[in-house]
Amino acid sequence: MPVFSGVLLVIIVALLFLCFVTVQQGTVAVITVFGKFRRILHPGLNFRIPFIEVIFKRISYQNRSKELKFQAISQDQANIYFSAMLLYSVLNEESTTIENVAFKFVDEQSFMQALIRSVEGEVRGFVATKKQSEILQLRSEIIQHVKGELDIQLEGWGYHLLDIQINDITFDEAILRSMAQVVASNNLKAAAENEGQALLITKTKAAEAEGNAIKISAEAERQAAQMRGQGVALFREEVARGMALAAKEMESANLDASFILFSMWTDAIKHFAEYGKGNTIFLDGSSNNYQRTMQQLMSTLQGFEGNDGNTPEKKK
Repeated sequence: MPVFSGVLLVIIVALLFLCFVTVQQGTVAVITVFGKFRRILHPGLNFRIPFIEVIFKRISYQNRSKELKFQAISQDQANIYFSAMLLYSVLNEESTTIENVAFKFVDEQSFMQALIRSVEGEVRGFVATKKQSEILQLRSEIIQHVKGELDIQLEGWGYHLLDIQINDITFDEAILRSMAQVVASNNLKAAAENEGQALLITKTKAAEAEGNAIKISAEAERQAAQMRGQGVALFREEVARGMALAAKEMESANLDASFILFSMWTDAIKHFAEYGKGNTIFLDGSSNNYQRTMQQLMSTLQGFEGNDGNTPEKKK
């Protein structure tokens, strides 16, 4: 009797042990009854009916990643090599979703193969419509295209494609060399254009500066000439006024006005002799030349007096 009691106690403890199941955080347990899906067990301590409810599979709904490397052909028949990473997870913890994840594929390997081939197919289909020169600039468009096309399909499997990152895009060696040559030629072209623009700007600025300098110089010369002309005019006015005044005074003293002109003529010769750079002054001392010179001086004096309104003839 004591032995039977001990055995019964052991059986009861074992049954109790089999009735409780622990599910780890981040996973759920799929329960089947006689091979048919019944329910799911969430993280923590769960109760089940021993020998009837069986844990078919434990499914993680944590994020998972997968590295991909594959080849595609562009519209212009260029080989393009991609290196990408997939980030995916179970869509949610709902019973329908977990059921799809558990029973859509035979095993995890089959699901991964389908996922990888689907991604590669979408990328190849997109790349086949583009030229190789456009691919490097369409990285984000490729990602958006793949996600847009696969999201609905993956939801039917119970998964969600969180992200796809294209880490590297490479080409054949010949294409890489040609692309490098194109880039180098474009850089040389840009450098030549920049140099030409810089030279044009330099020439333009120099021409503007030269033009402004000419304008400033011309304006200064114009003002200087105007001032010189005004000075000469004032000088002549003062000379005329002084000569007219001297002529009046000599006439009031009953002296011949030609004496002033003769004095001016001799002062001029003296000035030439003192300040001239030459060593010789040639003068025509003939009576005809002297008479002609005096007549010219007298006519000049009469002109000065005429400006004043009084001539020797009027006063006489």
